[in-house]
This record gives sequence, C-alpha cells and structure tokens, in this order.
Amino acid sequence: MWRIADEAGFDSVWNMDHFAALGGDPTGDIFEAWTLLGAMAEATEHVRIGCMVTGNTYRHPAVLAKMAVTVDHLSGGRLEFGIGAAWAENEHTMLGLEFGTVGDRMDRLEEACQIIRSMWTERRTTFHGRHYRLTDAIAEPKPVQRPYPPIWIGGRGRQRTLRLTAQYADVWNLPGGPPSEVAELSQVLDEHCEAVGRDPDEIRRTVQIRLPDSAGPDDHPADAMASMLPVVEEYAAVGVDEVILIVVGGAAEAQAERAAAMLPRLRSVG
Repeated sequence: MWRIADEAGFDSVWNMDHFAALGGDPTGDIFEAWTLLGAMAEATEHVRIGCMVTGNTYRHPAVLAKMAVTVDHLSGGRLEFGIGAAWAENEHTMLGLEFGTVGDRMDRLEEACQIIRSMWTERRTTFHGRHYRLTDAIAEPKPVQRPYPPIWIGGRGRQRTLRLTAQYADVWNLPGGPPSEVAELSQVLDEHCEAVGRDPDEIRRTVQIRLPDSAGPDDHPADAMASMLPVVEEYAAVGVDEVILIVVGGAAEAQAERAAAMLPRLRSVG
C-alpha cells in the first residue's frame, strides 16, 4: 500500500497509533506506529509520511520528539507530525497508563506540544509542568525540516482542541463529519487564531474520508468515484485543503489501487 501511494503520486501516506485493534475485536493484529513509520521512510522515496495521529499519553513527549527526529532523518525530511490527546481507555487500562479526564489529557497534550517544539529547536530544554519535568534535556540532531516537521492536531473539541491547534499546529485534521460541521468548526478555529494572534491562513484544514469497502474485485474504480467525488467537492467548497482517504484492513491494497485510479480526478477538485 505504501508503494502504491508513493508511485501513484499521493501527497502523503499515514498509519494510526493504537495498541489494540479497533472495531469489534480488539485482539486483531496491529503493529506499533512509530516503528512502522521508520519502515515507511525506507520503503518510499517521494510521498510524505505520518501517523494520524499519535496518542500523546502512550509515550513521554521528549522520547516522542527523538523518535520523530529519527524518522524525519530516515525519510530525508518527509515527516508530517500528527499528535492528539488519545481516547482509547481500554488501551490505557491494559497497559497501566493513566487515563484521567479529557481535561487531564488535554493538559498533557499542551505540555507535550511545548516540550516537543523546544526539543526540536533549542540546545537544551528545561520544563517543569504538572505532568512532565525535564532538566537540561539534550536533543541532537535537530530535524531535517526547519524549524521542525509540520504539526498536525486532530479533533473536533471546540474549547481546547481547536485552541491548541491555533496555538501550536500547522495543520488541523477532522476525522470525518458533514461539510456543514467542518465549516462551523473551521470558523471556531479562526476565532481561536484571532484570540492568540495567529493568522488562520497559516493552518491547513484537512478531513478524513473512509473509502467504500463494499466494492468487489470486478468493480470499476469509477464506481467508487461516483460516490466519492461529490463529497470531496463539498469539502473543498468549505475550505478543506486536503482529504485523507481511509483504507481498511483486509482490503487495503485493493482500496489503495482504486484510490490511485481516482487521484487525477481528485486533484482536479477545487
């Protein structure tokens, strides 16, 4: 699937960050996200790569900053850095990780954003927060991309998530939803940008779209396009810059091939 995306000319290819499978059966196979990103960096040449999105609570942010720099170097500066507060309570329970309230996780995410940006740009980082403490932390080398890889924050929380996006992110990602909701939340993001003194045009707007998984091996790619293209056009009309097409396990390669056939028409939108 990564090679299909690379050779077809997609802008980016992504994995997700979970320790138990999603859906009805949590015991399904799932690999660790950042190890996979290292493999993706080596298996591709042109496409940008990232995790949509990293669960902040799974790793200490200073360690995550080092992992991200490693992948940025392995890929020759092709990393997109996605991060979120995390939400899967069952994964925290089974691993003995503190879950806490939504507010707790958002506080940790804000501290993590500060730490990670500092580790990427400063010679040493000292940080004393409620959740994390660093003393003269060294982080060398710095990322290939300067000042650092684009930061993606995912979510739809009006008060905290979009505020943190305005403060720290280069890209906002919404995991689906009708175009009317995207437009409304995008306006809320603009208001947060104004409040923190940020130009809202500096933040790209992106949305995830699940590809149809009912098409059979004999279906023509145009069948999937018939249902996809109007949706993409509606997103573009409300200011979405990029769409991320979600493929599902067991059908990922076939779906990626169909998506590659769609790509020229998708690029014509907007």
